[in-house]
Amino acid sequence: MKSILFTLGFVIVTQGLLFGQTDSTVIQSVPNIKEIKAGDKKIIFPESPKGYSLVFKGSNHEPIVNPSGDITTPLVATNVNLYFELISQISDSIKYDVSKQVVVPGKFSDGGVNPQPFVIPALREWHGGKGEFSLTAVSRIVLNTANEKQLQRAAGILKQELKDQLGFNLLIVKGKAKKGDIFLSLSATDKSIGEEGYYFNAADYVTISAIKYQGLFWGTRTLLQLLEQKNSIPKGLARDYPEFKVRGFVLDVGRKFFSLQFLRDYVKFMSYYKLNDFQIHLNDNGFKKYFNDNWADTYSAFRLENASYPGLTAKDGSYTKKEFIALQQLADNYAVRIIPEIDAPAHALAFTKVVPEIGSKAYGMDHLDLHNPLSYTVMENVFKEYISGNTPVFTGKAVHIGTDEYAKKDAEVFRAFTDRMIKYVESFGKDVRLWGALTHAKGTTPVKVENVVMNTWYNGYANPVEMKKLGYKQISTPDGWLYIVPAAGYYYDYLNIKNLYNKWTPSMIGNVQFTPGDPTILGGSFAVWNDIVGNGITEKDVHDRVFPAMQVLAQKMWGGNNTTLTFDDFNVLSKKIGEGPSLNISGKLSKNDAPFTVRFNFDEKDNQIKTTGATYIEGYSKNALSFSGKDSYARLPYTEIGYNYTVSFWVNPANNNLDGALLFKSPNATVKLKQTGTGKLGFSREGYDIDFGYALPENSWTHVVITGTNKGTSLYVNGKLEKRLYDNWIVFTDKDKTKMRKSETLFFPLQTVGGFKGKLDELQVWNKVLSGEEIRALK
Repeated sequence: MKSILFTLGFVIVTQGLLFGQTDSTVIQSVPNIKEIKAGDKKIIFPESPKGYSLVFKGSNHEPIVNPSGDITTPLVATNVNLYFELISQISDSIKYDVSKQVVVPGKFSDGGVNPQPFVIPALREWHGGKGEFSLTAVSRIVLNTANEKQLQRAAGILKQELKDQLGFNLLIVKGKAKKGDIFLSLSATDKSIGEEGYYFNAADYVTISAIKYQGLFWGTRTLLQLLEQKNSIPKGLARDYPEFKVRGFVLDVGRKFFSLQFLRDYVKFMSYYKLNDFQIHLNDNGFKKYFNDNWADTYSAFRLENASYPGLTAKDGSYTKKEFIALQQLADNYAVRIIPEIDAPAHALAFTKVVPEIGSKAYGMDHLDLHNPLSYTVMENVFKEYISGNTPVFTGKAVHIGTDEYAKKDAEVFRAFTDRMIKYVESFGKDVRLWGALTHAKGTTPVKVENVVMNTWYNGYANPVEMKKLGYKQISTPDGWLYIVPAAGYYYDYLNIKNLYNKWTPSMIGNVQFTPGDPTILGGSFAVWNDIVGNGITEKDVHDRVFPAMQVLAQKMWGGNNTTLTFDDFNVLSKKIGEGPSLNISGKLSKNDAPFTVRFNFDEKDNQIKTTGATYIEGYSKNALSFSGKDSYARLPYTEIGYNYTVSFWVNPANNNLDGALLFKSPNATVKLKQTGTGKLGFSREGYDIDFGYALPENSWTHVVITGTNKGTSLYVNGKLEKRLYDNWIVFTDKDKTKMRKSETLFFPLQTVGGFKGKLDELQVWNKVLSGEEIRALK
């Protein structure tokens, strides 16, 4: 993670560098493009100004105008930005960006009858037909015979997802489609759509056609999103493709462990929004000042199984090699790349704790000593374990080697380390990515450029204009726009999604705006950095921050500036699209947050409730469930409820309940009658034990209400507010006595009730936070 805490408003100073400038009179002398007429096959480029060469580099609609200037007719007339470099014939170091916009006539004269349907990201081209297509229980998934084997994987996934989403168990067959079917094909005749492009034709049956698996799979995401909103689909033809090749998300699992299930769910979640690049930051450490100013006490973790250095793998959460390989295989199936990142030579405390002699005496133990040859040996051994052999652990083509935020005083040796690690990882057939640092680490030591991709994140560390001049292709990852650091008080807790929707595209890095269509800007990526170790943030809290950002950034990284809807309209419509079939990371109990309430009075046996060692006896109101200890419980038809919620129940604990006795449980959390070590009512999730400071009386009925939001959790007892867990702080031991907000949120567990001695009655759940007055009325 990047520890710079100041980024907004950084000003680029180019110092005579003319690359990327757009205000020169010589640019104004470049003629406009000749009008394109229907049937034109090639862009006629304007003449170059005297003394310059005008070189066409690309467009923001490559499937319409490719890098050679060839035109493929779109469905409807489309504005296309063409990007040129104007290069001086005297010195090729003098270059100007030139942008020209043209209108390419379409196959159809207008948008057709049916308006373009809403999906995220929006379809790039659409021509509406008449009427609607309806999927039914007797529809089939039909595979083009010519591509049957290649299509089986996507068809199998789609079959299960339609079953999860609609309850339809469709047959998979090969051959010809008929009315009501879904036809999948990898024989699209239009090759210009590229690897991720596809055609979506909703007529009597839906045809999804592409030339590569990725494009076909994205077409199935479009189908699922349409069906999530409505059981029928407007007839029409879409031609869809991304503007940017890299549409990514970076997750710091080094400073906070995320379960393997969370990562697997996120592969599917990202895929649902056509994000294709999942960078997993596998190692990192906390800030020493928050750990008694002692490196030995400072938290650090490396999350992969490792045989080279016993003790390197984190003990509080890690992934086996087998699990990580399976994660990458799942990602391949869902058209997502896993980009594993091992970060060094800074952020390296996990390595120096295992091999202390490689820690820097000058800059701290989170820095490798780059004057010690052993540092190179250790890092090469670590990488080799995952990238060597016929079946490497890192199965994909790209590997991220970190290389950021090293001490500026040792720039030359840092540059040498970076160059060496690039070449070492490449020697195993991998492509290398790294964090931008070469403006910060200025020097004369060469660092390899060719085929290396840079995440440019802070323009003071890597000036994106300079990096382009050097020849690096870049992934726009600007911290001042795209960094989430939960509950830290700096960067963003929640991204400013309205600002992003209205103003940002991957062509903007910091405050540097590149020209649309510039092929050196591969795309963008946003990030979650878990800087504040131990602040109580959970996977659920992270997801609550990521979800709205994912929707907006999926749109911006697929379609660039092509946002025909206002943000307010987009924001309303986006609420109709969830996380994808089978996923409920947000713990929703109703679709589109429709009002929901459920009541279990436990007066008589209920087929929805499966009891184990629990009985029905006289309760607060008629009957109640009675429990006899930890192995006595009832399973409810829900797992959990996420923010926002209210849970109400009456409880009568018996004497002598054990420390840690449960009231409610799910895979993600427990609510405890007696929080471990305190005896107070509380809850636990992800290793955090929290209590309300209140002990329930024994052998009497008490009315308990718990409410939860993404800001905290509240307890009401017998209609009165007992405790609000919203404004508690961690006070660190550094000289400034830094305060950081403590997260005491809870996804309320509803999978089982019981696990204590006593009775529970009148359980009721709402997907909203009731007011104090409403809660008093319950009693």
